[in-house]
Amino acid sequence: MTEVNADLSANVWKIVVSEGDAVAEGDTLMILESMKMEIPVEAPVSGTVVSISVSEGETIDEGVLLASIE
Repeated sequence: MTEVNADLSANVWKIVVSEGDAVAEGDTLMILESMKMEIPVEAPVSGTVVSISVSEGETIDEGVLLASIE
């Protein structure tokens, strides 16, 4: 299982995928917002989204688990 963690402190602006979705490496999983910039979070591997650990509108810290891909 591959964990996708936040690279920076930000707000979760939009979640693009759902649990159970198949994703390819490089697909956008969600979009974070920090200092009025939109930062896409991309899948590091191809697979199935097993879990999404955050909610839209949530403020997160660097290193927080965002999603898991299997």
